[in-house]
Amino acid sequence: MIELPPEIDNSSAWYGPKVVDRSQWIEPLTPGELAEIESASQLLAQAEIDWQTISHDDFPLPALKQRLSGILHEILEGRGFVLLRGLPVERWGRRLSAIAFLGLGLHLGNLRSQNRHGHLLGHVKDLGLTSQDPNVRIYQTRERQNYHTDSCDVVGLLCLHPAKSGGLSSLVSSVTIFNEMRKRRPDLARVLFERIETDRRGEIPDGQKPFFCIPVFNWYAGLLSTVYQRSYIESARRFPEVPPLTLEQIEALDLFDQLANDPGLHFQMELQTGDVQLVHNHTLLHDRTAFEDWPEPERKRHLLRLWLAPEKARPLPPVFAERYGSVIPGQRGGIAVRGRRYTIPWEVEEVLGGR
Repeated sequence: MIELPPEIDNSSAWYGPKVVDRSQWIEPLTPGELAEIESASQLLAQAEIDWQTISHDDFPLPALKQRLSGILHEILEGRGFVLLRGLPVERWGRRLSAIAFLGLGLHLGNLRSQNRHGHLLGHVKDLGLTSQDPNVRIYQTRERQNYHTDSCDVVGLLCLHPAKSGGLSSLVSSVTIFNEMRKRRPDLARVLFERIETDRRGEIPDGQKPFFCIPVFNWYAGLLSTVYQRSYIESARRFPEVPPLTLEQIEALDLFDQLANDPGLHFQMELQTGDVQLVHNHTLLHDRTAFEDWPEPERKRHLLRLWLAPEKARPLPPVFAERYGSVIPGQRGGIAVRGRRYTIPWEVEEVLGGR
């Protein structure tokens, strides 16, 4: 029988209603900091950029970098998320805003590829697709995403345009979910420490299977790290070599989802234009509600996304290499395909062309 870790009592084990009543997680950027970001962005916009080797040295932030270091510590060692507020994206325009977002990301971690095409900048936008297509990822639709983790240490989102309605961002502590499962149904908590297959949705690294097999809960070096995407766990059953879910697995996953969707555990935020949300995937799950979009193309909901690998990230168990390609901090995460060069798709049309 699997021995469960002890109940986890630290700042990563939070309850949504208590967090939302406090505003320490909102970090407004000052006029001086914005001027520093704008100056660095303009320099980078004029430079010849090699995205294979770019680093934070290419985006100098002499004053802001110390604050960003503290923010990263809060993400990795504290509550697991921060909201930077105030990027003037309407004044800067999409290209300069994207460069600013990339530059800020470089001070938090190394950029990781978000798909098999080597895209370091993601566009979260309804592309008129459906998750019923096994090669479509849900962020490319207007559907609710459901609680999940991304395949990186830290995910960042920059809001360019919010939806007409809906599209709220929701966060829940996976550490709190574990604590609650441990208390209520330790037998089901143990099930989620066993390997389970998750669909790669067509993004298959060389030599790998079209699914990976990692437990939902992973206890390693005294830390709990979580990997979860229920719909992809279920769609992995389409492969002949993947067995159907057992009744015990279904019951455990149902309880996990029930807890994630409990308003006593999660909370929602509405991202405003110019907000940057940063989330630690190993201790949080994130969700997005379904949304109604604006009819005008220029007003449609549009977020930019980064996947980041901080050099000082937590140790991960060896099994994560099956999904992350490596467990070495700063070098892990993303979609690793041999020989793929990193690129920046500045416009959504480039994403559509590369799908």
